[in-house]
Amino acid sequence: MLKKLVLITVGTLLAVGIFHKTNLGSYMKTSYRRAATAAEESVPLEFQIDRARNMVKDLEPEIRRSMHVIAKEEVEVGELDKRVKQATDKSEKDKGEIMRLQADLKTGNSVFHYAGHSYTSGEVKEDLARRFNRFKTVDGTLDSMKKMRDARQANLDAARQKLTAMMAAQRQLQVDVENLEAKLKLVQVAEASSDFQFDDSHLARCKDLMTDIRSRLDVAAKLANADENFHDEIPLEQAQADDVTDQVASYFGLDKSDKPEGKVKVATAAFESKE
Repeated sequence: MLKKLVLITVGTLLAVGIFHKTNLGSYMKTSYRRAATAAEESVPLEFQIDRARNMVKDLEPEIRRSMHVIAKEEVEVGELDKRVKQATDKSEKDKGEIMRLQADLKTGNSVFHYAGHSYTSGEVKEDLARRFNRFKTVDGTLDSMKKMRDARQANLDAARQKLTAMMAAQRQLQVDVENLEAKLKLVQVAEASSDFQFDDSHLARCKDLMTDIRSRLDVAAKLANADENFHDEIPLEQAQADDVTDQVASYFGLDKSDKPEGKVKVATAAFESKE
């Protein structure tokens, strides 16, 4: 058992030494990163956008929890502020009474009258001492309460700012997701346009084919009329051009024996023809 443990330890140390002294670690790390990048890039963009949208929605429970904590803290800080105010008012009242007793004792009188009762200077001094000691204790407690109230108020303000920032970030992320989705649709439209452009090239080839067929048909038609357009024999007589008057008479349906003698004759002939 001990021998096996020693062998395992030695093998582990050798593997670690080889790992550190060679580039094996760098190769493995680079391969892992490339594999992770390839796997991430193979995920469809629609899935990634849906994933981002869900992650943004997952912020809502945290925001609601923060709002609940802030609302509870606002109530507690409000109650603490009321207690501080009450303690401050009482402290001011106690301070006023202490200062009154202090001023009365400075007069040097031996007897003092308060609320229908008479007290000796010794009794007043004892009461002043008790009041002063209690005031110092209450004043220290009040100071601690104020510090605690101020600290909780500062934390509350920080929490409010954090919540506001979180809500603003969530809204911005929602806008970013919508923008990414719109951009993806534009990319898809661009890809569809590329496919449509391929159809245009196919249509262009069809048009070229039709033009070629039309040209070949025109050539075939000219070859079919080759006997009329090209003669092997030399023409001996010049072709007579048709008389223009005959052309006019034929166009307007006039008798070829009647020669038009001016505009009146043509108009009359046309009228007679209509009759």
